[in-house]
Amino acid sequence: MRNEIANFRNCKSIAIMGGTFDPIHYGHLVTAEAVRHRFHVDKVVFIPTGRPAHKSHKEVTHNEHRYLMTVLATMRNENFEVSRIEIDRPGTTYTIDTIEQLKKMCRPDVRLYFITGADAIHQIMSWKEPERLLSLCDFVAVTRPGYQKNQMFEEIGEIQEKYASRIHYMEVPALAISSSDIRTRAQRGMPIQYLLPQEVEDYIHKFGLYQNERKDEVKFMLPIEVMQEKLQSALSVKRYIHTMGVSEEAVRLAEIYGTQADRQKAKVAGLLHDCAKDYPKELRQRFCKEYKVKMDEILEQQPDLIHPFLGAEVAKREYKIKDEDILNAIRYHTTGRAGMSILEKIVFIADYIEPNREQFEGLDEARRLAYLDLDMAMRFILEQTIDFVKERGRLLHPLSLEALEYYKNK
Repeated sequence: MRNEIANFRNCKSIAIMGGTFDPIHYGHLVTAEAVRHRFHVDKVVFIPTGRPAHKSHKEVTHNEHRYLMTVLATMRNENFEVSRIEIDRPGTTYTIDTIEQLKKMCRPDVRLYFITGADAIHQIMSWKEPERLLSLCDFVAVTRPGYQKNQMFEEIGEIQEKYASRIHYMEVPALAISSSDIRTRAQRGMPIQYLLPQEVEDYIHKFGLYQNERKDEVKFMLPIEVMQEKLQSALSVKRYIHTMGVSEEAVRLAEIYGTQADRQKAKVAGLLHDCAKDYPKELRQRFCKEYKVKMDEILEQQPDLIHPFLGAEVAKREYKIKDEDILNAIRYHTTGRAGMSILEKIVFIADYIEPNREQFEGLDEARRLAYLDLDMAMRFILEQTIDFVKERGRLLHPLSLEALEYYKNK
């Protein structure tokens, strides 16, 4: 954020190019440059959307993919910047919040131009705090050639009359290119070359974006390197070292007990098992409410047990994990449960025996059993954990007791 402040403090005027950029294409870039030239703005700031309210029902490619594609597309133009304002903001994204946050990063007298499609002008009054929004920035409504502007003027007459000086119109021929068409073409194996920058096309092919999933593929979207970068900023150094140890240990166990797919899943589940562990109390409570994490009596009284259940929801939304086996491995890595899958057992055990653990009573035996029999290791670790919890007068989650009973009877 400090870099963004440095970039914007000297700007007298800025154009804001918001969008899902799924993917970004030449239509976006041509529009941005046309607006920059016409209004003589110092910078055009591309802001990939986080969770836009008007598209909450649609499946959108993960934030990090869309952000990185936007960076690649704009990096050769010194007048273009890319901001993480919206993708780093939790919860639903509203334009008014973005404008107010951006204004705080600029000089007091900065003039802001918000670039949007002409169709969106019809909907402005349904946005959050529309009148305040119209008072804070100018709107540049861009259209394709041949767009029926007269009809639009009639439909937005009330807005036009009150805010005439704050709404501008531009025709941009390159807007005939659309992100949805590029996605469709990619899904069908059709060429997308010359519709978007080569760097973005290469990125799409590298990570297999917009291709139909195969049944034998692990269902996660983010590259491992991106997951690790996000975790480094979300976790303490000690927690991150533990996380890497769990991931490596889970892969070793999967090499013995699982398939090749299980090894991939084990690596990802191990990486993400504590993804919500270091959230501050207030943020944890907010996410639990937003993500509808079911809070039973034990979780209410024992907050330390919340993070695996919240972590599964964070993995689903923030890391775009779709594989239910991975999500369940994260969800039950602390409590365990009866009838766990191989992957669930692997992550549960890896969390207990990972190589960075300081020595404690029972650790060596747990490690020995882990490489002998998963179910024997599960029973031993559950017994050790339950005894530990009881000795310290903490509350036990019923899932742990059910799990122990299950493995005693196997």
